[in-house]
Amino acid sequence: MGKDVVIVTGACGRIGANVVRKLGDKYRIVGFELLKSLYASANEELVPVDISSDESVSQAFTHIRSFYGNRIASVIHLAAYYSFDEKHSPKYDSVTVKGTERLLKALQEFELEQFIFSSTMLVHAPGHVGCPINENSPVDPKWDYPRSKVLTEKVIHEMRGKASTVILRIAGVYDDQCHSIPISHQIQRIYEKSLESHLFSGCIHHGASFLHMNDLIEAIALAVDKRRQLPPEIVLLLGEPKTLSYDELQRSISCLLFGNEFTTWTVPKPLAKWGAWIQGHIPFMPRPFIKPWMIDLADDHYELDIHRAKEVLGWAPKHNLADTLPIMIADLQKDPIAWYKKNQLPLPRGLLKKKAP
Repeated sequence: MGKDVVIVTGACGRIGANVVRKLGDKYRIVGFELLKSLYASANEELVPVDISSDESVSQAFTHIRSFYGNRIASVIHLAAYYSFDEKHSPKYDSVTVKGTERLLKALQEFELEQFIFSSTMLVHAPGHVGCPINENSPVDPKWDYPRSKVLTEKVIHEMRGKASTVILRIAGVYDDQCHSIPISHQIQRIYEKSLESHLFSGCIHHGASFLHMNDLIEAIALAVDKRRQLPPEIVLLLGEPKTLSYDELQRSISCLLFGNEFTTWTVPKPLAKWGAWIQGHIPFMPRPFIKPWMIDLADDHYELDIHRAKEVLGWAPKHNLADTLPIMIADLQKDPIAWYKKNQLPLPRGLLKKKAP
């Protein structure tokens, strides 16, 4: 018998590429991507798919049936819209929600064993220090990104057919080179010794759970491998059980960079919103990461109870953010320009001078 077929949407993204690499030797991988990449893995075939288009999705699955048959072991659905630039966007509905509807509608014509969806821990209402959130905790998304995930989870429940489903509510993902938007910007502010690095508009003792990329990929691989042992529908929170507060991150990063701890001052929210708005409207300046709408989220705290994932998948994180920060900072110090580029950050004036011939 040939290898079982696994479809990965968003196959060229950071998570998707790692999933393909992990599963490629064991499964026959078909990657769905918006544009056909020149850098497809040897372990996959890439099919160009726009999940916001009925015609594109239909053509993709006609191709699947012609070349791979009617049986699909698992669809790992990673493709979605996500942006820190805006709180609201119609793309959350057209890409994330409606795109998933299109996939599931097309998949009804196939013998699909499993559908895995990458959701977010942010679908839950924020918790309290020392009181971890679990899968049964209240759902109360604060902005369009997690709201679109809640709506999509509902779509999956209603349209799954005979396929089993795994909803992964994932913490913020990082790796040894950082590749986490919130963490990289916090490191950037401290590295550049900007005034903003000393200011925060929320409770400095609150924070968010994170998850190393390698641990996420391991959880996804286990979910695929154990697909016939899992319940018909299951929701799993994935993250590190230890949540570092904003203050702990500040102190760790500043000590690693400069050998001393940065002091953080709390700024009233109205003043912080005004400052963020002003910064965003200064001509010829890069747009700041922090937008006025983010200020209201600064007090949110996400601490996770991952017992269900441990019991069902036999999974637990092997990495933690506290131990990975020194690796990130060492990577930055070794080659600051390369680190800034990898994390898609604008180069500060000092690094631009070093870059100039």
